[in-house]
Formats: sequence, structure tokens, C-alpha cells
Amino acid sequence: MDVYQDAVRYLESQHVPVVVEAETDVLEEDVFQEEAESCFLSPLLSESIDFPDTPTFCSPEEMLERRLVVLKCILESEEVYLRELEALLMPMKALWASAGTSQPVLSSRQVHTVFYQVPELRDMHQSFYSGLKARLSAHCQTELRPGEETESYTGFELMVGDLFLKMVNQIGLYGGFIENYEEAVEVVRKCTQSDPRFRTLAQSMMSNNGSDKTRTTYTFEALLYKPLDRVTKTTLVLRDLLNATPVDHRDYTVLQEALRLSRSFLSGVNESSQCKREVTLSHGMRRQLMRDDFVVDVSEGERSLRHLFLYTDLLLCTRFKHASRGKQDQYRFCWYLPLAGLKLRWVADQERSPDTHLRLHTIRTKMYLLRQQLRQHTKGSRGMSLAARSRKKLEQMELMLLTNFPVYRLELHSPSGKSHTLLLSSLYELEEWREAIHKLTTDNIETVPPDLLTLTSACVKLRMTQQPPLHSTNAVENEESLCGTLSVAIHSAYGLQQPACAYVCVEVDGYEFYDTQAQTHSVHSLNPHWDQELSFQVDGAQDLRVLCVSQSDGQDDAVLGKASVMLESKTLNKRWRRQTLHLGQVEVTLSLKYCPHPLEPPSSVAQQQPVFGVPIETVAQQEGVLVPHVVRCCVEELERRGLDEVGIYRISGAASDISALKAAFNSNLREAVTRLRCADVNAVSGVLKLYFRELPEPLIPTELFQSLARTLDIQDMNSQLASMLSLLHSCPDPNRHTCLYLLHHLQRVSEKEDINKMSLRNLATVFGPSLLRPPVVGLGHDGPTVDISQEVVVQVQVVFCYLQCNNLPEAQTSLPHDTDAEEETTHI
Repeated sequence: MDVYQDAVRYLESQHVPVVVEAETDVLEEDVFQEEAESCFLSPLLSESIDFPDTPTFCSPEEMLERRLVVLKCILESEEVYLRELEALLMPMKALWASAGTSQPVLSSRQVHTVFYQVPELRDMHQSFYSGLKARLSAHCQTELRPGEETESYTGFELMVGDLFLKMVNQIGLYGGFIENYEEAVEVVRKCTQSDPRFRTLAQSMMSNNGSDKTRTTYTFEALLYKPLDRVTKTTLVLRDLLNATPVDHRDYTVLQEALRLSRSFLSGVNESSQCKREVTLSHGMRRQLMRDDFVVDVSEGERSLRHLFLYTDLLLCTRFKHASRGKQDQYRFCWYLPLAGLKLRWVADQERSPDTHLRLHTIRTKMYLLRQQLRQHTKGSRGMSLAARSRKKLEQMELMLLTNFPVYRLELHSPSGKSHTLLLSSLYELEEWREAIHKLTTDNIETVPPDLLTLTSACVKLRMTQQPPLHSTNAVENEESLCGTLSVAIHSAYGLQQPACAYVCVEVDGYEFYDTQAQTHSVHSLNPHWDQELSFQVDGAQDLRVLCVSQSDGQDDAVLGKASVMLESKTLNKRWRRQTLHLGQVEVTLSLKYCPHPLEPPSSVAQQQPVFGVPIETVAQQEGVLVPHVVRCCVEELERRGLDEVGIYRISGAASDISALKAAFNSNLREAVTRLRCADVNAVSGVLKLYFRELPEPLIPTELFQSLARTLDIQDMNSQLASMLSLLHSCPDPNRHTCLYLLHHLQRVSEKEDINKMSLRNLATVFGPSLLRPPVVGLGHDGPTVDISQEVVVQVQVVFCYLQCNNLPEAQTSLPHDTDAEEETTHI
């Protein structure tokens, strides 16, 4: 007996054509989804039926019309699915018959494995299809019945929820099919390769394509995949049907329960299937998802928002595809890098061009206006509709900011030569990524080559981050969030293991109408002091992030520590509140102040106020300090590497270098300090001298010139010094503390006189004419005039006397930010 021929004759008797391998005249269609090529995929990864989109706002009549359309789509889809199941079951009887012969195509066990639960699934869906078709037919006949007014029929009489609930209560049948799926596919594959009789059968299974009598060719594997696809569609169509069902419809509660049961089943299936996806790595560890988030991927100069997944042994970059109505979210593979040997380097992006600043300002202005509209449209159906539109536009604008204006660049370099560049808007988030990757790379885990299709598809279930980090997606206003001006004064840092050129970066969240990030200038010290005030305009801010960063010439910046602090309006006010943050081994002391007020529209790029040629009181007030930053930064840089320079303050630096540094201090303090670190020390000393020389009023006020000149005639040195210190004490605070700060510095310079050849007398000669000037007759100053020779003598002698003082009061560099409240300490 030829079992194969008997099987073919049986199929033909059932009017099912069997195509041999040589035939090619049938209509073929690639209906086997690419996901089925992997050993196993969760059904949650399939696409659903296409349904018309649900309008954001529609009347009950429109909802019922849409509901009818959805039900008709479901009925049509069920009909197609039943034909596919029938095609799958068609050879089952012949294969069972051949299993008892001496030359079986498949053994009894193999037949049972291949068709496990398929007949039961067919019967379940046949029952559902018949019931739904009968209900819809009755509904349509009622609507079209002559002599009745169709307007009186509301559509609420059409009840189908019980049919869906009955089917979902039997959905457990799919659990057995899914558990058996891998083994069934393996049997089909092996037998297709080993037995030409089964290969002909498995590669040419056909199904009628409905009323048009066309036929579609399926492979056995493709038909076996259909139930996996269908179990997901059951959940998705229930969701769409529920969305199209009015809340007061009698079906609504029943459909809710059916959807809950369906989702619960799928959740359990995915948790079970996830165990099968795990890959055992070296040291007995399993591949797990450690972190994921949205980042900007740079490829061939193009910026694209991507979803990045960090697994135990690799980085996976995917393209997220939003689900349309009736479909499931999906991910598409972009690239992956093994963690073994992966090198990371991060840098701040280059300075933005004027065009980029203009685009940024335009987007922020539009966002601000949309935010104002959102606050106005809060009541009424029309207001809700306008608010929904404004929020959608606001999300789009914020997404543009996220994609086009990130400021940090993370470069990834693999030993294989592959490199990728990611852009992030937050240094804090970048450091979290770097720390997570570094922790995994130190374990030296060997990368097992991944099944990229399975791994990428699994991202829908595994992801921990659902949406890009957009503040506008939070529809609920938080009364505790800040709206106004937040001031952060960065004082000092302690706990560094060795001297470092350190700066502090501060970030706030909220709507990004304004700059949400600022940095102090860098200070090279074991215990750096900045005393620099940073100010933020905030709307919706709830979180403050602080990072301490170390700069190194020729090497990457290193984050020494970071901390995140919740901002609560009830604990912040117009008085400074001092805090100490523990960032690992580093402690950063800062003060916070908050002033709530309505916000103005974002202005164009704010220019830093100039510091050269401006009264010192004005500069000090602008910077919130007592000693201007230009003075402190130059002094700190000179003490770091200029104390051994021969002729420091006597040998002039290049005029071009001094001019460039002056321009930098007038426009961007942080850039100026960066330039100082690599500038010639004589140029640095030249900038400091130039600052005092260009002050509109001298550091020691002009009205004190005559009094100081008279003190030089006092013979008793103690009395002379007491009188001079008393006069210095009468100066305004910024003048007095800046003068004391400079005098202490010059004393430290003179301590290395044997190396730099700069004595106190030499230093007094250099700075005397800049720090003290005689009154000019006719400009409001009275008193006797001083000839030029006497003028220089007084200037030099006064400064020399101050420099000789061994007990000069200490200078205070910043304004006190303390309040009556006790200092708080935050441990991170």
C-alpha cells in the first residue's frame, strides 16, 4: 500500500488540491510571518486586525455605528481564521490512518504533537463564529425590516458580550497549544527534511480565500503559527470593541470582564515564555534586562529617537513603532554591541550655532504658549477638546527638543571596530547609563550570540520604560511642583582623594521653556570652593540633580558623585536653605532659594553681563558674591601653576591672549575658566591686572586717597597700620573683601621671592597705581592736587604697607546664604 498516494487521494476527495514540488502555477503568498522563524515567540508580538480609528470625541450614535463596523470586521476575521484551521486539520485524518501502517508518514505520537489542541480550537471558534453571525444577521434584518422607522432603533439591543465571555472562558485551550508549539514545529521541520512525501504535503497546503474562490498556499509552519497570532488578536479586538461600546450599554461590563480575563491569560503566557527566552551566560548567569530608556542615536549625521535596552551582556538599540488602533506595539532591530571590551567616552556637545539657538528659542516659545492654552482650557467639553489638542502639540514640541537639542554625547567603541554615538539631554542620566554598563563590563561576562529577532520582539514585554521622558505627558498638575525662580548657590566640595579641577553641574526637570541645566566654573583644589549662584526659571519642576565632575587635560571628564533631591514648594521659600549632599565619597554644600511667581515668555539667548569696565559693586551683585569670579579664578590659576614663574606680574603676556580672555570673561564665565587652564601664566596675570586697571572707580575708593596719604606720616607703625586698616574697613563690602583677597594672594606670591624674584616692594609697585588713584579736580573731588611723583609714591607706599601687615583680616568671598534654620544633610 502506498500511504503517500492514499493521503493524496484522501485530500483530493475532500476537494483539497495537493500541489507537488514541480508545480508553480498556483497563487502563492508569503503568509508566514518572520517572527515564526524563531524557535518560539510570545503571541503578544503579533499584529491585530485593522479597525477604523476611534474619534477622540463622538456621540453615542457614532459609537454604535463604529461598534457595528468593529463587529463585522471581527466576523470576517473569524471566517478567515476558521478556513485556516480547516486547512491545517485537513491532512490530519490521512496522517492518522497512515500512522498505523508499516510505512507511516508520521508516527501516532508525532501526529498527536502536530495537531495538539487544534480541533478543540476550531470547535471553540466555530461556535463563537456561528453565534456572532446569527446575532449580526438578526440585527441587520431588524434595521432593514420594511414598515419600521430605523431612527427608533438605537442599536443598544445588539448584545454580543456573552459570546465573547464564553469564548474567553475557554481560552485556556491556547495554553496547551502554546506549550506544545515548539515541539510541533520541530516535528514538522524534521519530517519535511527527511520525508519527501511529507515535504510535498507540508509545503503546499491550500485554503480557499473566501467568496472569490482564489486559493492561498501555506506552509505547515505558517498554519501552525496562526493560533499564536489569533490569541493576541482576541485581546486586541476586545479592547477595540470595548472602546466602541457606550458605557451605559449592557455589554460594557461583560466585555470588561472578558478583556480582563484575556489580558490575564496573555500575561501568564508571556511570563512562562520569558523563561524559555533566557540564555545562560558564563558563570551560570542568565541574560536579563537591566535598564532601558529612550535616547537619540546618531547614524550618518541623522538623529533618531531610539529605545535602548541594556542586557546582562549586550546593548540592544531598537526602533519603536507606535501601535495604531487595533495593533500591538512593536520594536525593530537597529544594532547591538556586546559589553565585553566595550569602551565608553562622553563629552559635552560643542557650542550651539546662532541658527540652532534661534530654532531652540522658537520651539520653546511655542511650547510656552501651548502651556498657557492648557491652563485656560480646563472646563467644558469644548475646553477639554482644545486642551487635548494643545497637549498633543506640546508633546510634539517637547519631542523635537529631546531629539534635536541634547547636549551630551556618549560614544561607544567595540573591540570589533563597531562604534555608535548616543545623545542625551541629561548628564545625570548619561552617568546612570555609564555606571550600569561599567558595572556589567567589569564582570567579564562572555556574550552569547543572541537570537536578535526573538530578543528584539521580546522588548514589548520586557521594557520597563513605556514612553519617551516627556514632561507634557503628565496630564495631572502637581501642586507641589515649582513655578518661578529657583536659585542654587554652590559653595564647596569635600572628600576628594586628590586635588582635581572640579566643577558642579545642576539639572532641574519640568517644562523646558528655559534652560534646565547650569554648571559652575572649574576650580583646581583638594577642597574646591565655588560660591557661585546658579538661577533657573522653572515650570513644573519637582527634581533637582547635582553632579560633581572632575576635568582632566587630554582625558575624559569623570563624574565624582551625583545626587537627586526632591523639590517641595512647602519646604522652600525666599530665604536661603543650606544643605550638604553626600554624593558617595564627595560632599557638596549648597543653598536653595525659591521665589514663586508667574513666568514670562522665554527670552532669546540670555547674554552674560560684562564684568570688565563695570563697577565692582555691580559685578558682585550680579554674581551674588563679594569677590568677583574673574578675580578668584585668575588668582586660583596663578597659585596653581604660576608662583614659580620668574617675574610674574612684571612680565607682560601676549596682548592677543589677554584680549581673548577678557572677551571670554565678558560673555561666558565657564568658557573663560576653561581657557585659563591652558593659557600662558603671564596672560592670566595680565588679565587680573587689566581688570583692576579698567575699574571705573579704583578698588580702594578715591575719597580715601588723601586720608591714606596722611597715615603715611604717622611715625608709630602700629598706629599707622591701625589707621590704614580702619580706612580699609570703611570701604564697601565688595571693595574691602576683594582688596583683602588680593593682598593675601600677593603675600603668598612673595613667599617664593627666591624663585619668582617678586618681593613685596615689586608687587606694590605693580599694583599700587591700579588699586589706588588720586582725586581728579573738576570731577566732584575737592582738596589739594597731588603731583605725579607724589601720587606714585603714595600709591606704592600704601599697598606696600598693607602687604607688610602680618594680621590682615581674612577675606570673605561670598555672601552668607545661611538662614536661621539648621543645616540639612542629604545622604545619597
